[in-house]
Amino acid sequence: RGESEEKTEKDGFTSQSRRSFHRMIPVPPGVDADKAEAEFKRGVLTVTLPKTEEAKARVKRINVKSG
Repeated sequence: RGESEEKTEKDGFTSQSRRSFHRMIPVPPGVDADKAEAEFKRGVLTVTLPKTEEAKARVKRINVKSG
């Protein structure tokens, strides 16, 4: 949920409107949803989804060949 505000000036009058919005985003596997955080600052929404301890433990090493 959030709020959007729009201001316009015309003929010396100021008009202001607000609207709210709601967005649901599926959380991928390996994310600790209980520790998710979101911050709305200067018109930018930043969502932080920390990995679970199990997901952190699953490391996939890939060998790189030089050609």
